[in-house]
Formats: sequence, structure tokens, C-alpha cells
Amino acid sequence: MTDPSAPVALTMHLALVSSISFGGFPTVLPDVRNFVVGTHRWMTDQDFANLFAMAQSIPGPNMILMMSFVGWKVWGFPGAVASAFATFGPPCTIYFASYRLWDRFRDKRWQQIVRAGLVPVVMGLVIASGTVMARAADSSWQAVAITIAAAAVTLVTRLNPMWMLLVGGTLGSLGLL
Repeated sequence: MTDPSAPVALTMHLALVSSISFGGFPTVLPDVRNFVVGTHRWMTDQDFANLFAMAQSIPGPNMILMMSFVGWKVWGFPGAVASAFATFGPPCTIYFASYRLWDRFRDKRWQQIVRAGLVPVVMGLVIASGTVMARAADSSWQAVAITIAAAAVTLVTRLNPMWMLLVGGTLGSLGLL
């Protein structure tokens, strides 16, 4: 990356969106994708989708890992480290600081109202994130068909999503996607 401000811009953006990510980092994935792919063109939609798929297939904190991959693409190893810290640092600090206050008012009616109100917000953000990732990854009619089939299987069965990742990875490695 030739622009020296790129790592700073990425780190600051990740710190900001991780601070407001109700329901976890996947809820702000569409914004990160727009920032990285649409605004700065540091990678393509396909690159972003590939990083997402790779991060999802590895056990552990997958969104921190994915943002590390994004940081690596922008600024190498220092970018990977800065992106990882920007992804988990702000929310961990906020959670730690606010937990005692939240716990103190555990039985208050307003807390139940806040929780009930956040459920549809988080669900909408997760659906938006899935839609953005599907649109980024679906570059052919075969990929669209597999995405629809995987969504249908997920909604109808209790099959572990790792099986769908395995099937998709196998089809991709065979050149069928």
C-alpha cells in the first residue's frame, strides 16, 4: 500500500465500528466491506469474500482473524496486529467498564426493555451482513445456487454449517464454482 495514511485510516475505522457493533463484529461487516472494498479499493469483493470464508473455517475468534487478514493486505504484519487490536480492544474496554453498571441494575424494568429492543436490531444487522457477503461471493449462477441451497438447508435443518463450508470448499477446489 503506497498511501502512508491507509493503516491509520483502517485502524481508526475498525476501532470505531467495533465500538458500536451490537451483536458482535459481523453486524458491522457490511460497513467494513464498504470501507475496504468500495471506498478505498484495497481489495476486491472476491478477496473480501475469500478472507471471510477462510476466517469462518478456522476455529477461534474469526472476526478478529478476518480483520487481521484485512490489515495484512493493507500494511503487512503491523497492519494485521493493529487491525486485530482495533477489532477487540475498544469493545473489551467498553464491556469491562460498563459491566458493573449493567449488573447493578439487573432487575430494573428498563434493562429488560433495552434487551428486547436490541434483539430485532441485532437480527437485522446479522441478516444485512449475510446479504452483503452473499452478494460479494456470488460471482456466477453456480455460486448463487449454492448460496440459496445453503441458506435453505440452514433454515430447514439443524445441520452444522461446517458441512456446507466443506461442500462449498470442495466444489470450489474442483473448479465447479
